[in-house]
Amino acid sequence: MRELGPLLIANRCEIAIRVARTAHALGLASVGVVTAPDEGAAHAGAVDVVVPIASYLDPAELLRAARLTGARAVHPGYGFLSENAAFARAVAEAGLTWVGPPPEAIELMGDKGAAKAAAERAGVPVVPSGEDAGFPIVVKAVAGGGGKGMRVVRAAGELEDATAAARREALAAFGDDRVITERWIERPRHLEIQVLADAHGACVHLGERECSLQRRHQKVVEEAPSPVVSPQLRARMGEAAVALAQACGYVGAGTVEFIAPADASEFFFLEMNTRLQVEHPVTELVYGVDLVERQLRVAAGEPLGLRQEDLVPRGHAVEARLYAEDPAAGFLPSTGTVRVYGEPAGPGVRVDSGVAHGSVVGTAYDPMLAKVVAHGPDRETALDRLDRALATYAIAGVTTNAAFTRALLAREDVRAGEQDTGLLERVLGDLDAAPPEDLVPAAMVAAAGTGHPPGPWRRVLDGHGEARVADGTVTVGERTWTGAALHPEPGGTARITLDGVTRRYAVAVDAHHVWIARDGHHLEVAPERRARRGTGAAAGALEAPMPGTVLLVNVADGDPVSEGEVLLVLESMKMELSITAPCAGVVAGLELEPGDRVTRGQPVVAVVPEGEDA
Repeated sequence: MRELGPLLIANRCEIAIRVARTAHALGLASVGVVTAPDEGAAHAGAVDVVVPIASYLDPAELLRAARLTGARAVHPGYGFLSENAAFARAVAEAGLTWVGPPPEAIELMGDKGAAKAAAERAGVPVVPSGEDAGFPIVVKAVAGGGGKGMRVVRAAGELEDATAAARREALAAFGDDRVITERWIERPRHLEIQVLADAHGACVHLGERECSLQRRHQKVVEEAPSPVVSPQLRARMGEAAVALAQACGYVGAGTVEFIAPADASEFFFLEMNTRLQVEHPVTELVYGVDLVERQLRVAAGEPLGLRQEDLVPRGHAVEARLYAEDPAAGFLPSTGTVRVYGEPAGPGVRVDSGVAHGSVVGTAYDPMLAKVVAHGPDRETALDRLDRALATYAIAGVTTNAAFTRALLAREDVRAGEQDTGLLERVLGDLDAAPPEDLVPAAMVAAAGTGHPPGPWRRVLDGHGEARVADGTVTVGERTWTGAALHPEPGGTARITLDGVTRRYAVAVDAHHVWIARDGHHLEVAPERRARRGTGAAAGALEAPMPGTVLLVNVADGDPVSEGEVLLVLESMKMELSITAPCAGVVAGLELEPGDRVTRGQPVVAVVPEGEDA
């Protein structure tokens, strides 16, 4: 084991912090890397040594960091270069230990077509593809995963545009624009099997994870075990996953993903991820195995030391991904500084986070802040514990999806385990995650109690309402609260009384803003006198919803457009955001070209309604 230290962790934020935690527990020194946007990031303080690099995707930079620090092994985490066979080979050629599977297994499983053929040879059920697929089909990237480079096509006329979009997204995310097509199974469950293999021929599985609650093919909530998988089905799926892992010469931790109908009466191979998964904590809690520790021990040449008959699930675990995003604004990523931060605690609660007080959340990387995980003796207890953990997570400064996730987990069908990969998209309009009406008056009380002007104030972005506070009375629009009082607490929280009810809030105030949050809801307010839009913006101007880069420009000044027509496509955080015409009219004020950078709120184009003077 000592031959692995120091261990270079070629990743960032919660991933790097989580790997470092186990490395330190095993007595290994850790080396971290940071790019310019991550200067001061939380993971820099969680490792023993830090080296600045230009990019997490540059193998030469990572190997330079290893040489500078005397690192003898590299753990790639997940994402970035974790499934890059060329990087794995470069690590080995540099005389370092690669904490992951052999490059040949990465290449085989990283090519979805080849992986599917390997699964067929191993006797694993597969989904029909190509000419046999029929409609609907799914176009998906050959390289990568996470829903990027993936489009569902329901008719032949949609195929060309969907393929082009999938290729663009795949190229941006993975540097590879190849795609394949497969039959799209309606309302499937997404089930995955965790496997562990050593270099001595041993391979076991650690049961399944249910990952069906997804939005845009990106997992939102995961759990183990699945509420519909029987011990018999678990054994069959596990045997299939182990057979595939052994057939491709796998070593280390990996995940074999399957899709299944709602009743899980059958299952089909989807893909294999040759790395640790974001959702691995639910497996760790249910099986009592530290997967990172097993990765390191296997990389050091140790035998696995696990027997399949001993790996029995105990209790239930559920994980929610906490994102800096605004569900009320179409889930656009939320940027800003984390001004209050306090993690939940309690029996069965685990938080793997990548931020701290003062962390800057930008657009350079994925907006996930943390994973909130709850374990209990049964599924109901685990869900209840997770709900409370999300409610008591104190974050102010950026909007999160905590309240939205709580509303999702409260649904009767979710509580009953009746879920599929399309459920979340279907019920978006039914989820009640509206902020409580006390947030605005509580914000006013916080502002007044810290010596800032009492108003008028307005909500940032939507211009909703006006609020005033004076002599213990708060008025927002036509609603009035009395007996207002502020009781500050350490750590950025405060108890605020309104109408005789006292609640705890996360609160941050400066001369221009108040940030306030409770029970997963977040609100930012600012003085009325602060104009939202610059004076140079044209009437009818459409604004960039977030910072990003112009990817496509489909129109020119003077072009007639119809309502809903896509004018521009922006890219931010590897997401494509379309700017569409709000009405029929004529394009005006367009000065952008592909490659141009835009800031949040920047006017990008105007549409002059038909019949009006441009």
